[in-house]
Amino acid sequence: MFFRNANIDIGVFDMSSGTLTILPLGGLGEVGRNMMVYEYDGEILVVDSGLMFPDNDMYGIDYIIPDMSYIQEHASQVRGIVITHGHEDHIGSIQHLVDLVSAPIYATPLTRGLLEVKLSRNGMLAKARLQTVNAGESVQIGPFKVEFFHVCHSIPDGVGLGIDTPLGLLVHTSDFKFDHTPVDNQPSDYARLAEYSRRGVLALLADSTNSERPGWTPSETVISGAFDEVFNKAKGRIIIASFASLISRMQQVVNTAIKYKRKLAFVGPSMIDNARMARRLGYLDIPENLQVGIEQALGMPASEVVIMCTGSQGEPTSILGRLSAGTNRLFDIIPGDTVVLSSHAIPGNEEVVYRTINNLFRRGADVIYESLAPVHVSGHASQEEIKLMIHLVRPKYFIPIHGELRQLHQSARLARQLGIAQNNIAVIENGQMIHLSEQGLELGDVIPAPYVFVDGSGVGDIDESILRERETLARDGLVMVNLTLDRFSGLPYDNPDIITRGMLLPRESDTVLAGARQKVMEVAGKVHTNLKPQLETALSAYFNNELHRRPMVFVSISRV
Repeated sequence: MFFRNANIDIGVFDMSSGTLTILPLGGLGEVGRNMMVYEYDGEILVVDSGLMFPDNDMYGIDYIIPDMSYIQEHASQVRGIVITHGHEDHIGSIQHLVDLVSAPIYATPLTRGLLEVKLSRNGMLAKARLQTVNAGESVQIGPFKVEFFHVCHSIPDGVGLGIDTPLGLLVHTSDFKFDHTPVDNQPSDYARLAEYSRRGVLALLADSTNSERPGWTPSETVISGAFDEVFNKAKGRIIIASFASLISRMQQVVNTAIKYKRKLAFVGPSMIDNARMARRLGYLDIPENLQVGIEQALGMPASEVVIMCTGSQGEPTSILGRLSAGTNRLFDIIPGDTVVLSSHAIPGNEEVVYRTINNLFRRGADVIYESLAPVHVSGHASQEEIKLMIHLVRPKYFIPIHGELRQLHQSARLARQLGIAQNNIAVIENGQMIHLSEQGLELGDVIPAPYVFVDGSGVGDIDESILRERETLARDGLVMVNLTLDRFSGLPYDNPDIITRGMLLPRESDTVLAGARQKVMEVAGKVHTNLKPQLETALSAYFNNELHRRPMVFVSISRV
């Protein structure tokens, strides 16, 4: 595997012994692909390895991962990898990291289970050195003593990190919120956070995703009430779409299905695999007679069935995406179905999600989503929870993480309100190094941290120019010209064949194409060198003048 900057010497920076370097490779200035590098005296700790979903105009891109060139260049210095929880924005690129680094990977039991499912699917499990840890435990990873403390999030077994270094203690919250009534009955470890404060915290790196939201993030338990209302009213099948990693959401669906005497079927490989794994590890409690296969569920009365599937982000190839388009092979939406989108649209996905909702309505479903009922709550801290984290930890330095730039700045504003000096707050984006030493905090070098696009089996092979070409093809279409020349005179032997694809031609299309053929004949009659690029340029200008569009033009020349 090669990343775009792998051939760039980003080697050894001028860092004296006793300097701690923090380098974000993803997750700062964006939502997703979280990855943080901590380095002390030439030894490296990597925290998380996530992915990000592509924007609507990134045609053909499956997902986006961090540029791991720095890690690739320093692979022998990586002492360990810590994964904080099992969401895709924190584990989604783990197979690519394992391909580069042979260091041990530390994760809590459920997170490890999710990693095993993902790595098995990508044929990388045998290569991964997975180690199980639990909240409350600690491990020594090179010069870093990493302590794991429980945090509430929208998935069980999430942890924050107390990273004890020779220079001081860092607190890396990962994704968190303070939920007093969590679904798994395990609130955040307030005592450990207060204990860190007594020890003295050099720097706090805190989740900023919801820093623009005032107040407190609602508890996950409100979803149970919303599910209860949906199940009580629904007369036909209930189809619930969520992320495959939301194990606590699965448990809430199970609990409500028991109450309303409905059988539950999971659909989709990732949903089925994760449910099986969580059940085996004891994180998902499903009575033996409750779960059925999808084939059996489809043969039962509609009022006795609930189906849980993926596709809450409107992904075209997901179960829900295919149901909305009428292309799912196993079953279709039927009038009377109630479809619940139990998630929040990831920034950039709103258009696709709303299109999916509209299509589901067209097919006769009653669709319930976040705007209509609390069928999803965020797993991230709102403003008052960020303030509480800062109060509990009382850090010297504050570094907002996990969020777009506006969210990082809002998080910094909250820290200033609580008395942290402006000079002790660092709002940075991916690739910006921070050096901490006895002299204080200073910004270091900036290394490239671009998107790495994954397209099928290709990793990093797609660049911005290819995306622009795909956008042009989608917007303006394609023109293919086949021109035959006389090999002796070099003049056109016959009229050219012109084929168009994806172009909206007017009713008088014959006239437009006849004009294009005439333009080809004019240019070919005058130009005898570099004919192909000149024909493409002339035709592009012609179609722009006639149709106000610039399709991609390809000319093929043969001689007889």
